[in-house]
Amino acid sequence: MADNAATPPVRLVFEGHAIGAEAGSSLLQAWAAAGLPLTENVGCMGQGVCGACRVLVRRPGERLAGTALACETLAEEGMQVSFLDHFPARRPHAYDLHALTDSWTALDQIDAVFPEARNCRHCSGCDRACPKGIEVQRMVNLAAEGRAFSAAALFDHCVMCNLCVAACPEHIDPAHLGQFVRRMSAALTLRPADLISRLREIEQGGQPIDFEAPGANPPEAKAPAASPPAAGSQGRP
Repeated sequence: MADNAATPPVRLVFEGHAIGAEAGSSLLQAWAAAGLPLTENVGCMGQGVCGACRVLVRRPGERLAGTALACETLAEEGMQVSFLDHFPARRPHAYDLHALTDSWTALDQIDAVFPEARNCRHCSGCDRACPKGIEVQRMVNLAAEGRAFSAAALFDHCVMCNLCVAACPEHIDPAHLGQFVRRMSAALTLRPADLISRLREIEQGGQPIDFEAPGANPPEAKAPAASPPAAGSQGRP
């Protein structure tokens, strides 16, 4: 006799909410399916910035929590999850993109924009924080040596979640250094044909952004109405 019983939901606690998620769903899908509000910066569902769904995850039996991306992490029984705020760079890193085309001055340019890269403590905190498994520390060390192409190649899968920025005790801002060497590498390389075709398609309106897509503009939470003063109480000025 076939068992037609429905698969029981995966139970977890997300931002203090006890929810049941469908087996095989991502944490982001579980959050949305529970009817909980999404913020506009969630990239794949709110048309914001990729990497914005960073979360802190603790599984049953684990002593420490780890970082992850809610869009690619599957819900598991007994998980404890919370969203993480954005961690901006400690200071602006100003540079001229047109000046990145001179490979003879690559090391000087990296030193000028990210001098702190040479202060890496080799603590591996950035590696442990990265939800994509990127060799962040190695990228920083390669960049500090002026090996921009090798450093850029390690950062192909970076989604700028900035978790390595939060983890670095020397305030190197590795994600932004990685973006810098990627831009330098692109400035010294012929653009891929498929990238050029895609950009032209966007310019011609072939890939419009739908600002009315589900979740793109979630309703703002309304502040609770003030309660009237109790009988006999005196309001303060």
